[in-house]
Amino acid sequence: MNGEVPDIKKWEVFYPVYINSKKTVAEGRRINLAKACENPTCVEIADCCNHLKVPNAIEIDKAYPRDFMQRGRVRVQLKKEDGTLCNPVIPSRKQLMFQVAELVPRHPGRAKKQEAPSISSTAGSSKSGKGGRKKR
Repeated sequence: MNGEVPDIKKWEVFYPVYINSKKTVAEGRRINLAKACENPTCVEIADCCNHLKVPNAIEIDKAYPRDFMQRGRVRVQLKKEDGTLCNPVIPSRKQLMFQVAELVPRHPGRAKKQEAPSISSTAGSSKSGKGGRKKR
């Protein structure tokens, strides 16, 4: 970019909720449930955009308006200043959502996350016997 600071205010906004399969359309999901992925993060989305060679910037301190507990968003540049596409394979925001949702489950950090809960679920309950009140 010739040493210039890009004006990311004009870039498209991409919230993780847009491709989250755990959310409904009313809660903010924008793509088909079959193509959505489970609980994506801003870092995973940004890494997928880097893989697709789409310029992006993470804004951690921003929140999704419908669910302000959902922190972070990614700004992406689909078109350059002159109007040409940054990546000709991705002409629209919707196409970017489909591509990123396809890549997020294969993210290197994703495999580590899914293995951790299976280890903790093997420990059984140590409580035995009948439930209810104790006899006096």
